[in-house]
Amino acid sequence: MLRRLALTTRTVRLRFTALYGVLFLLSGAGLLVITNLVTLGQSHVAPALPPVEQHTLAATQERISRLQAQLLEMEETQTRQLLIGSVVALAVMAMVSLVLGRIVAGRVLRPLRTITAATRRISAENLHERLAVPGPTDEVKDLADTIDGLLERLEDSFAAQRRFVANASHELRTPLATMRARLDVAVAKPEPIPAQTMALADRLRTELDQIDRLLESFLTLARTQHGALPDRATISLGRMVSAALDARAADITARSLTVHDGGIHDSAWTQASHTLVSRMVDNVIDNAVTHNHDGGWIRVTATAADASALLIVETGGRVLDQEQVARLAQPFQRLGVDRTGSGNGSGLGLSIVAAIATAHGGSVDLHARAEGGLRVTISLPLTTAQTGVTA
Repeated sequence: MLRRLALTTRTVRLRFTALYGVLFLLSGAGLLVITNLVTLGQSHVAPALPPVEQHTLAATQERISRLQAQLLEMEETQTRQLLIGSVVALAVMAMVSLVLGRIVAGRVLRPLRTITAATRRISAENLHERLAVPGPTDEVKDLADTIDGLLERLEDSFAAQRRFVANASHELRTPLATMRARLDVAVAKPEPIPAQTMALADRLRTELDQIDRLLESFLTLARTQHGALPDRATISLGRMVSAALDARAADITARSLTVHDGGIHDSAWTQASHTLVSRMVDNVIDNAVTHNHDGGWIRVTATAADASALLIVETGGRVLDQEQVARLAQPFQRLGVDRTGSGNGSGLGLSIVAAIATAHGGSVDLHARAEGGLRVTISLPLTTAQTGVTA
């Protein structure tokens, strides 16, 4: 609360208000000082007395003394009233100067507030919008035009990157498909094929499949980072997790892994891309299965908490370094072979998970468990389940 109050007191409008208020106040104080000096200077000028006769000298002196006493009393009264009036006028002027300063500051900063609100509204999905601030050519309009130029360059850059991703998706898959087709033709000839050739063909197929998966992961990461969110729908994280575990039942059995149900509820619903969230869930489950020890365990939780749909996947293992774990959300980052005894993986799995969660307004937390192993917590905006939605 104190921090919010401190930030509020440092706004540009408040600084302008203080500046204009002080300037108005100083101007008024100077005007009052000059007025008081001129008035007091004039009040001390004694009027010239006419000459008097000798025989009335004593009476005249007595009368002069009375008049001087009266004048002195009037001057003191006038000075006191003038000072009181000056203080009251200065207080009124201080209040008026603050009000005028705030009004002037608000009018000066109004175009900047408009620019700020419009800039916050513009994101990667509506870069075509422009500020288009009207008015004469001044510093504010120059700033708005500069931001419009920047938005135009960003729009062109995003469009070029999207075209690159779309073209790369086609151009890079074509030679892979051609290589796989030629390999199949070569091993399908009727004459006997040496065993070494068949072994080499199997290795090449494995490498081609790995390249294809790597390419698919890279393109998914690129599309997600550029805001491409297809087939948005209301989906259930719990149902997706159950489907992902069922699809990997054979791999889980082969490695003798134990899956603990930490609470897979049907309350974790979110509005998101079905394709991307399905890939996100598959990646985090694959990561838990692949980077695990034979005979290890996995605990999966899908639930709703506050305004978030949560997916938590935990695995056991050795104690990990939190700094290294935090870097797993970056592309091509691995913990090494000695984490699980397996060097498989492209280093893109958790980075894709993080990119998909961020694109949907969520987050991913990677935490090294104190007892050993890893906990992955995915948070997505919670929404209400819709009738007829079965995702």
